[in-house]
Amino acid sequence: MHWLEIRFQLPRTKLADVENQLEAFSALSISLEDAGDQPLLEPAPGETPIWNEVTVVALFNNNSDAALIRAALSQHSPLQNWQVKTIENQDWERAWMDQFEPIQFGQNLWICPSWHEPPDPSATNLMLDPGLAFGSGTHPTTALCLEWLDAHPPANKSMIDYGCGSGVLAVAALLLGAVEATGVDIDPQALQASRNNAEKNNIPESALQLYTPDTTPDKPADLLLANILSGPLIALAPTLAGLVKKEGDIILSGILEGQVAAVINAYKPWFDITSVSNRESWSCLTGKKRNE
Repeated sequence: MHWLEIRFQLPRTKLADVENQLEAFSALSISLEDAGDQPLLEPAPGETPIWNEVTVVALFNNNSDAALIRAALSQHSPLQNWQVKTIENQDWERAWMDQFEPIQFGQNLWICPSWHEPPDPSATNLMLDPGLAFGSGTHPTTALCLEWLDAHPPANKSMIDYGCGSGVLAVAALLLGAVEATGVDIDPQALQASRNNAEKNNIPESALQLYTPDTTPDKPADLLLANILSGPLIALAPTLAGLVKKEGDIILSGILEGQVAAVINAYKPWFDITSVSNRESWSCLTGKKRNE
């Protein structure tokens, strides 16, 4: 069996009407992609962000009339880069799985999809399947944190993953020897994803405690990682500083290179920033809390 794939671009403001029209033509699936280069990061609670310019990819039965569909859609919005092609039958699940390979961070830390054998069984292997977009380690901001953890294993330390998302940083820290970890996130789905990923990696429930920001215990840790954005990092500076022990470490990521100075300035009252790492226009700061 074959399918018909239709791909085109349109403004975000026209998306709802066009989606309704695609459903009326019995689209089997509708997916959205960024038509430009607009990052969507850290949405507010309950917010579903979308790009200003959207690429729509719709799948139909092969006997669908692409010309008729285009004529109907064009009544709602100008359509750019219209493309139609026939998709051959294949094992879609297998094709999707084949996109994901194990990734190495530093010398000894790997993230591996569960269907792959770890390339290095003697390494620290974090098993993590792609799912909801809470972070799989591939984004530069997360990769910088994971590489720091690999180079500085938190053996026998407590840690906090603030803005934990998928829990990848907390689980990695526990696999690298941390005695306990706390994950904090505004989104209940993120907390559930963190719990699921901890279970996949045989982390005892007692080793990873999960909280929303308003329920987080006021208990400082040896290490705090916050992979969020510069705005929240600056606003949260007093709160995060209070969650780090004296002479403890803080890792701040999700910062664009042009925002580094402002974040350093926000944390100066408590921390000495010891290094700045950069990748693909993103920066990660590491600091040591002063013993004052």
